[in-house]
Amino acid sequence: MTQTQQLEKQQLSNTATPKLIPLGNRVLVRRLEAENKLKGGIVLPDSAKKKQEQAEVLATGTGKKDKNGALIPMPVKVGDVILMEKYSGQEITIDEQELVILKADDIIAIIEK
Repeated sequence: MTQTQQLEKQQLSNTATPKLIPLGNRVLVRRLEAENKLKGGIVLPDSAKKKQEQAEVLATGTGKKDKNGALIPMPVKVGDVILMEKYSGQEITIDEQELVILKADDIIAIIEK
């Protein structure tokens, strides 16, 4: 196990996230909460909220291999806030947390704070 993988595993175990480590070029994320108020102060019910495309990276796989077998590193790391494709990934629920596993190719951008 590389130093990066050990660090990511340690970061994952230090948070309140499930012990789930994605394989290959997959990423485990938690969608960020959408605003429930409009600018005018109108409160939106849950059924009217759209799916949020921003998410926080909770765990990453090791990356994928190119044609020659060389490992292509993951473009994101644990803790990054990303912008993802709207309907990408597999939604799962673990320990009452709604999470998404998606391919790294479905990540549009990293949002810097």
